[in-house]
Amino acid sequence: MAGLTWDHIDDIAFALLEKHPEQDPLKIRFTDLHKWIVELEEFGDDPMASSEGKLEAIQMAWYEEWQETQ
Repeated sequence: MAGLTWDHIDDIAFALLEKHPEQDPLKIRFTDLHKWIVELEEFGDDPMASSEGKLEAIQMAWYEEWQETQ
């Protein structure tokens, strides 16, 4: 099974929140965000298939989830 793909924006955001609960998502560079996503155990998509738009959507979804914990 492939697991999470770049299109699983909300699921990736939740996984990042669980793995990095203290991290403010708006203070992470896209290069680090990309690295953290592809390092997720559940992630199974092509690392090169990301785009700035997908990273931004994941970052904003993660930020919304993160705000609820603050």
